[in-house]
Amino acid sequence: HEQLLQMMEERMMDVEQKLRLVKRLLQDKVNQLKEQLSKNTKADAMVKDLYVENAQLLKALEATEQRQKSAERKNYLLEEKIANLNRIVRNLASPSFS
Repeated sequence: HEQLLQMMEERMMDVEQKLRLVKRLLQDKVNQLKEQLSKNTKADAMVKDLYVENAQLLKALEATEQRQKSAERKNYLLEEKIANLNRIVRNLASPSFS
């Protein structure tokens, strides 16, 4: 009877030791997962910030492209006016030389 009791106590101690080991391993895993969650949360915030910044940059790019198109149109009109003025000056100058 005593031998059986001693065997049961040894088994209980062995089981308790294994449980402590498993508890330690689980706690390590919990800590790892908490760290990963923290990193993921920071990364998520960075992605959101980049998304907002990208949207702002796209708006700025669109505005810049519109200003460039407007400037190109104005430049074309000015070049046409210069060509017309040159034509007028040539027409005015040519009869006076004749």
